[in-house]
Amino acid sequence: MKLRVALCGMLLALVANVYAEERPVGLDWLEVAAFAGHQTDYSGVFVYQYGNHVETSNIIHVNEAGSEYEKLESLDGPKREIIRHDGQVWSYTNHKMVQIDSQQGRGRFPYLLPEQLSALNANYQAKLLGVERVAGYNAQVILFQPKDNLRYTHKMWVHTDSGLLLKVAVLGDKNQVAEQYAFTQLQIGGKIDRSWCEKCDLPDIHGNGNGSPKPPQAGNGFAPTNSGWVADMLPTGFQKTMEILRPMHGKDNLVTQIVYSDGLSAISIFIEPNDGDEDDVDGLSSRGAVNLYHKVMDKSLVTVVGEVPPHTVMQVIDSVRYNGK
Repeated sequence: MKLRVALCGMLLALVANVYAEERPVGLDWLEVAAFAGHQTDYSGVFVYQYGNHVETSNIIHVNEAGSEYEKLESLDGPKREIIRHDGQVWSYTNHKMVQIDSQQGRGRFPYLLPEQLSALNANYQAKLLGVERVAGYNAQVILFQPKDNLRYTHKMWVHTDSGLLLKVAVLGDKNQVAEQYAFTQLQIGGKIDRSWCEKCDLPDIHGNGNGSPKPPQAGNGFAPTNSGWVADMLPTGFQKTMEILRPMHGKDNLVTQIVYSDGLSAISIFIEPNDGDEDDVDGLSSRGAVNLYHKVMDKSLVTVVGEVPPHTVMQVIDSVRYNGK
């Protein structure tokens, strides 16, 4: 762990001194955060807030014998435990492990994927705002301000020593916080409980007797596809990262999902048959910084979900059309 922290410190020094003139320093800090999210051992409690809603979770993340493990446990409401192991995701309830959609692991706090960072320079202006304290640790504050009004401002706090992301806020109108994740308690390195990692190596979790992961099943509903649906009015910089057919809870038919990202935010378009359900009506709803809009188009129900302002979601859904396969 000491070596890992030292390497991170060296990388941070390079960020500050060597590459400062070549590209925005804020992007380099996020690359450090992406590395630290994978490599750092930590445990703590973080809070997710939007409006008057608060969710509290306990998280443990360790690297053990060349593998990455993470346990996330809800501390509010019904007990739920999520365990991630090298890209595989399980939900642990009633003493049983059930493998779930690995897409839930993408973009989670305090983790950032390196491939999300490539397009940021074209769409956001990065600014360093000094050092503040979060959960007892010094953190470099970075503001990513959009170059248009079609996306939100993002503010991030990165630990100055390990590079771990300690806090992130999405700012809406008049710089009001639309949603926020932040550690309230945190231990980086040291003696962290690893006993739960054994759950990830049990034969009944992986589905066979030798402890190796069960191979993907054919027909699992996550097949890549080319549906023929397009959106003509995406904000500049949003690129398609995925198009799949997938099952969704409460739906009888597979749903097409098309995902676009600009590096910090994602927009998903869902297309499914219009079953005439009375709940499937045009309309906008919001949760924190995430906005959702339904729209019935002939025989299809189109839903756009994105961590972008409401008018952006409406702009996108108004431009969705079937272009033919």
